[in-house]
Amino acid sequence: MTESFRRDGEYPQGQQQSPYSESPQQNPPHSTPVDSAWPPPPAYQPAEPVSVAPGTTVWPGSAGDGGNGGGGEPTGQLAAFGAEPPQAKKKRLRGPVGLLAAVAIAAAAVGGGTAYAFQELTGSSTTASSSTSTTVVPSSKKGTVAGVAEAVSPSIVEINATLSSGSSTGSGVILTSDGEILTNNHVISGATSVKVKTSDGKSYTAEVVGTDAKKDLALIKLKNASGLKAATLGNSDNVGVGDDVVAIGSPEGLTGTVTSGIVSALDRDVTVSTDEGQQEQQQQQQGGGSGQWPFEFGGQEFNGDTGSSTTTYKALQTDASLNPGNSGGALIDMNGNIIGINSAMYSASSDSSSSSSSAGSVGLGFAIPINTVKADLDSLRAGGSDS
Repeated sequence: MTESFRRDGEYPQGQQQSPYSESPQQNPPHSTPVDSAWPPPPAYQPAEPVSVAPGTTVWPGSAGDGGNGGGGEPTGQLAAFGAEPPQAKKKRLRGPVGLLAAVAIAAAAVGGGTAYAFQELTGSSTTASSSTSTTVVPSSKKGTVAGVAEAVSPSIVEINATLSSGSSTGSGVILTSDGEILTNNHVISGATSVKVKTSDGKSYTAEVVGTDAKKDLALIKLKNASGLKAATLGNSDNVGVGDDVVAIGSPEGLTGTVTSGIVSALDRDVTVSTDEGQQEQQQQQQGGGSGQWPFEFGGQEFNGDTGSSTTTYKALQTDASLNPGNSGGALIDMNGNIIGINSAMYSASSDSSSSSSSAGSVGLGFAIPINTVKADLDSLRAGGSDS
């Protein structure tokens, strides 16, 4: 019986050859196992493709180094010419590029998972987000009044409330895509019906969900609304004196009016009426729905008599121009985040006999901090509490 192998030294020196190569130094035999007791084979240059039959070209494979033709334990695997060596892909995934790709995929998964989780928690309708780092202004217009106006105006509405003996005009901020609107309590106080107009000119009927007279806040809900752009609620604790701000509202029924200024002061004690009848009376006396609202500051009354039933809250003071009808609108930082709900303004003429046309902003306005609003939202959604 013929032996299938011969031991080392049985062939004359230089006569042992690979059937695939003319040079024994280029390609060791691929079918002969290597005894682990022998010293490691020498390093080899990468193998060149060879032809073993007419029209067929193959690559010698190597299990030790990803198919580079040497430096590892020989193997008999062959791949068709033009195809990748069998372990080349695995080697690349172990390298720096593969690691970076894995990190990028993991980061994307975390971001996507967070967004998905937020959607699941807030339900099917898009809700106003609450983030201090959110920038909703287009990058090309970042830090500009024009950029803030473009980004936030679709989230501000005009509110018209029909009262028992007249009407009231104010503004509101969209909280959810299906029509939750935040405004001041004095805008809808005593209303028999409420109409809302969005920035694109569409009109909706709204119903009052909850009110809080002590914070001068109210929540209304549009009927049959969808696809509205919810505002982004910021963090009023991060607001500083001198910060640039933008106000958007509907003074005198001029929907989407934009003004700008700075934060003039923090934590101003502003006193407003909680008496529904008193508010309605003042609204009628101030020009039939002019939107003026009486308040007290520093022991003085402005825009009329606040009555005997009042409440005081801490407000942001701003010199951004606020006029009748801005009540319930937004005070916005330069990233497009809502930081306050405009609630009171000093009129140049506080005489109750003056018409709304003679009243105007003198750069002394007040807004309810948005953190106060956020703390009250659950109560408003549950019907509110005026106690």
